[in-house]
Amino acid sequence: MYGDIPRPLSPLSSRSRRRPLRAVGVAVALSATLLAGCGTSPGAGEEKSAAAAPAKGFPVTVDNCGTRTTYDAPPSRVVTIHQHPAELMLALGLKDRMVGTAYPDSAVLPELRKDFEAVPELAAKEPSFETVLDAEPDFVYGGYASAFAENQGRSREAFADAGIDTYLNREYCGKKQVSMEDTYDEIRTIGSVFGVPDRADTLVADLRGRIGAAVKAVEGAPETPVFVYDSGDKAAFTAGGKSLGTEVIKLAGGRNVFADLDDVFGDASWEQVVARKPEVIAIYDYAGADNVERKKEFLLSQPALANVPAVKNKRFVVLPLTATLVGIRAPYAVEDLARGLHPERFR
Repeated sequence: MYGDIPRPLSPLSSRSRRRPLRAVGVAVALSATLLAGCGTSPGAGEEKSAAAAPAKGFPVTVDNCGTRTTYDAPPSRVVTIHQHPAELMLALGLKDRMVGTAYPDSAVLPELRKDFEAVPELAAKEPSFETVLDAEPDFVYGGYASAFAENQGRSREAFADAGIDTYLNREYCGKKQVSMEDTYDEIRTIGSVFGVPDRADTLVADLRGRIGAAVKAVEGAPETPVFVYDSGDKAAFTAGGKSLGTEVIKLAGGRNVFADLDDVFGDASWEQVVARKPEVIAIYDYAGADNVERKKEFLLSQPALANVPAVKNKRFVVLPLTATLVGIRAPYAVEDLARGLHPERFR
């Protein structure tokens, strides 16, 4: 999947937040309705005054992948493209702002599943520009650079021209290496854009605590050699030293056997896999009923891999694709992987 993701988009010029034209029409109609019913309930005047007051903590200015945007108030109609932005929004308690999402690629966290299912799914993959416009958003949050693919008519410029603000996950801003700190920064930035910085701080503290507990549990355990199998048959498409996955493995008490691969992802030969003798294989799970089983069957069916310790002992740990990205899932992956690498520490 990663091999199909376009490179990050080139930087765009600074823009100020504008409401989409169709949303303005809705707002005008709604305002007229409210004015017609003015005074029909006690306290209505006070509520309107509060709504008209400047939003607390605003304006907020954000620099994102070369696009500078000033928000005078939190976005109110959001479309997320790709699953990890949707989960981050939901974890911040922002379901009421979401009018659409697209491209689910892993099982959703159980505690977020009900809210996720309540958000309209606009498309199984990336939606068309017109489909997004039909949802009348004032903010589009993309997970991969392909969310704003110019060759598919979804450039950030096109959305800006329609009066819609955009935000791209910082992992695709062209930074060569990402870390868990990028995850925390992403959460805090989205929290500030939506006027919920306290929720963001609470979420970050919770995720830090989750990682801290896992790290403490495996403290002193010998590092387990881990091979990440993302995909591939002629060669192994695996996580390199600059991937978030490498940090997840290290925190979980393991060692990525391809940490010397100087990239986020890249190909390794099966001869290299055999030579590096991984004791555990971390399989990245894409959406699909038999995705993981097919990958296991492939690995177990290769005679050349028969003596690789992880294959010989059938030691596989499954990580959802979203757990390897800048979002809320990587800290969960640390805990899950730690249990798979050092089960004796969690009994």
